[in-house]
Amino acid sequence: MARTRISKDRPDREPTALPTGWEAARRRLEGLSGGGLNIAHEALDRHLAAGHGDQPALIWLGKDGARQVLSYADLAGEAARFANVLRANGIERGERLFLLSGRVTALYAATLGALKAGVVVSPLFAAFGPEPVRARMEIGEASVLVTTVQHYKRKVAPWRDQMPGLKLVLIIGDNAPEGCVALGPAMAEASDSFDTRPTDPEDMALLHFTSGTTGLPKGVVHVHEAVVAHSETGRLALDLHPGDIYWCTADPGWVTGMSYGIISPLCNRVTMVVDEAEFDLERWYSILENERVQVWYTAPTAIRMMMRAGAEAAKGHDFSALRFLASVGEPLNAECVLWGQQVFGLPFHDNWWQSETGGIMIANTAAMDIKPGAMGKPLPGIEAGIVQVEGENVTELPDGEIGELALRPGWPSMMRAYLGQPERYAKVFKGGWYLTGDLAMRDSDGYFWFVGRADDLIKSAGHLIGPFEVESALIEHEAVAEAAVIGVPDETAGELVKAFVTLKTGFEAGDALERELRGHARKKLGPAVAPREIVFRESLPRTRSGKIMRRLLRARELGLPEGDLSTLEGDAK
Repeated sequence: MARTRISKDRPDREPTALPTGWEAARRRLEGLSGGGLNIAHEALDRHLAAGHGDQPALIWLGKDGARQVLSYADLAGEAARFANVLRANGIERGERLFLLSGRVTALYAATLGALKAGVVVSPLFAAFGPEPVRARMEIGEASVLVTTVQHYKRKVAPWRDQMPGLKLVLIIGDNAPEGCVALGPAMAEASDSFDTRPTDPEDMALLHFTSGTTGLPKGVVHVHEAVVAHSETGRLALDLHPGDIYWCTADPGWVTGMSYGIISPLCNRVTMVVDEAEFDLERWYSILENERVQVWYTAPTAIRMMMRAGAEAAKGHDFSALRFLASVGEPLNAECVLWGQQVFGLPFHDNWWQSETGGIMIANTAAMDIKPGAMGKPLPGIEAGIVQVEGENVTELPDGEIGELALRPGWPSMMRAYLGQPERYAKVFKGGWYLTGDLAMRDSDGYFWFVGRADDLIKSAGHLIGPFEVESALIEHEAVAEAAVIGVPDETAGELVKAFVTLKTGFEAGDALERELRGHARKKLGPAVAPREIVFRESLPRTRSGKIMRRLLRARELGLPEGDLSTLEGDAK
């Protein structure tokens, strides 16, 4: 692992001071009268009361070149109209609303309006097919669906009559099929004033679905109290300040796109950039330049795609407005951190969290030196450890040893349940820790290093090998764009390391390059850890949130059940 530090000088602004716990973070929010708490109130209403209604809240960029700016007052008005639409249709506090749409402004108004009304929000990827949509809506006991006419006709209409609990389908636009309500006219008739429903901190607010290797997806429950962590971690881990221009590239169907693509930026009163289109290299560089983006939060997959195109593609663009770059979704290879420094003049700051944690737990903050390849350090209020689990016994390990990453429960955005699965929820808490299922190591400076998912670990000839370490070494080679590593059975060693790689533009797959890459890996890692076989692929299977699905590569290699593929990108199937 690289241990090079990158010091970040910030002459324009002192790093945000770090509080000692969550009490200070809670005091920075307003709360509802009577001691209640509501995410939408913290994201919108309190800013209007403080006189910031004219500030741009959202800059929306359409696929066709359209550009629309909504102020905080505009977005608050649209959210109130949506809340009134729900009330007019008999939707009560605590019922569950599902979102199935691309990144259009109606999705943001619906999210915030539902939360104002005390309705639970559950986002879905717009690329989901009919079965993943149905499974999640059935598990979540959906009362309301907000979607487009195309999604409705193809993915919902064929089975809607088998789900009597689905009371209301709101269709984005001015027209709706029979049995649905057109959202455009309904919003136009609704008042832009709505008194936020009194919600308690422990009232359910968000329902995120995450896939396991087998079985049905898990519904991860978060409450309104999560806004304390959403707001504070945006401030500390992403360096968000009021008035910043901020772009989170994550889709709202993924927990990052909700926590840090909607809630955290609005709570911190920044101006969000929202791009309706999918990844396009030149478009992204132009957005960074033209919108004068200051804080950019993206995924390692996107960074590696940019790297694949080469630094030349970025030349000619003005990135001088950028102040802070961050990445999430899967571990960030050291090469990606350094590439950010080369192309943008700034390193990418990695951070770590899960759907279950609800917010960033470990991060490289603006106030820290970066060790490329490290996840960073726990944020204030978070106690993290490396543990060994043996039955019911959990033992904390010393620095330098690999074990399971664990957190002390109690932070505001900690999941409160796996919906309808109390035994499954109880299993991840043991010995006073939340067990993440990720393997990691803490060094003597307190930085945490990702090793791999516990079920991804490779055991070869007595060595425990983390895929991420091998993948990072391969990506350091000039020809490699992405890499995924699995263990395959071997009679002698138990398992051998096998790598799948995609290449950067200008390099061709072949035996000579395969030998060169194996030699490169052996030099970096030693023969016991380096891959014995390297396979070239045009693409690697990944989830819609950008994570490479090693378990799927392993399942296909060994002829094992593939498990839940509902989050798999369509072109990787």
